Amino acid sequence: MSRPFRAYRLAVGAFFAVKGATLLVNALTFPRLRPRPTPPGGPRVSLLVPARNEAHNLPHTLPGLVAQGAHEVLVLDDHSEDDTARIAHDLDARVIPGQSLPPGWHGKPWACQQLAAAATGDVLIFTDADVLWHPGALGAVLHALERSGADLLSVYPRQRNVTPGERLLTPLVDAVLLTFLPEPLLRFPHPSAAAANGQLMAFPRRSYERVGGHALVRAELLEDVALGSRVKAWGGRLALALGGECLGVRMYRGYAESVEGFGKSAGSVHRGSRALMAASLGWHLAAYTLPWLLPARRLPGLAALRAAGLLERTLVNLLTGRRAPADLAEGLLGPVTPLLALPVYLRAMRRRVSWKGREYDQ
Repeated sequence: MSRPFRAYRLAVGAFFAVKGATLLVNALTFPRLRPRPTPPGGPRVSLLVPARNEAHNLPHTLPGLVAQGAHEVLVLDDHSEDDTARIAHDLDARVIPGQSLPPGWHGKPWACQQLAAAATGDVLIFTDADVLWHPGALGAVLHALERSGADLLSVYPRQRNVTPGERLLTPLVDAVLLTFLPEPLLRFPHPSAAAANGQLMAFPRRSYERVGGHALVRAELLEDVALGSRVKAWGGRLALALGGECLGVRMYRGYAESVEGFGKSAGSVHRGSRALMAASLGWHLAAYTLPWLLPARRLPGLAALRAAGLLERTLVNLLTGRRAPADLAEGLLGPVTPLLALPVYLRAMRRRVSWKGREYDQ
């Protein structure tokens, strides 16, 4: 066995060992929401939905949101070209026409800033139009917010993938969170120990206003993670939770849509560095794909690396509660996942990216 192969095996083995240890820590510590009744006499809650061309989602998601019994449900129609505003109005939400995008702002932060200005609740909960709210979800979120004492609670809804194309990349959102960020690390005050998910972000109003709201991240493509980091930099407390049975989401409706969505944010994840993106792609090819191209009979240890790459997504899905046979079988995609992600990296390396009909510089 050659020295280069021993070094390669050690490096990749250490990579999977660290990710496995992180996943184990999160299995023991990461909060999961459980349905709860809305507390009587609790705070006034504003449920806030930024919506741009969401006519295909709102008939499925807005009834569950309205049924939570919050003080108000506000939908900001961000210059939609479909029936977003009419559908939201017909489903008993208060519709706010979006103002024109000011210079220096990106679309979603501006939409959320307008929603916060119009809201009257003591708790502001921003939630995307594709998030499914099940009975007891609002009570669960409020309980987690109060118990954690957080200035920002962000929840990762359970992934709901319908078509085969959705399964190729979309579930990696959970894998990145649960294998790279140990939940106890959130207790450290440094802003780099942060994550957040714009699909659901809950703030006590006083905390949101004190930190400066979405104006803090007005020009960020990955505004949710940036806002989580800024909250910690301000000295606030950040908490995360898994949506469990309370909250679900169908983020993208196929492989092409996943590539477009992840390509919009991958540049920010890698701090805009094309060199870092190229290194990330190369490393994942080496860790997940290369073990299947090398001769296992002549190189001891490859079987363990192959097994680790196959098991990772399956174990993540078990932790998030995605336990149907098709969900668990997603682990078999491990060896080809870096190849499937190649278009995401190529898209993220462009100088400009597009999202929901708008273009942004990276």
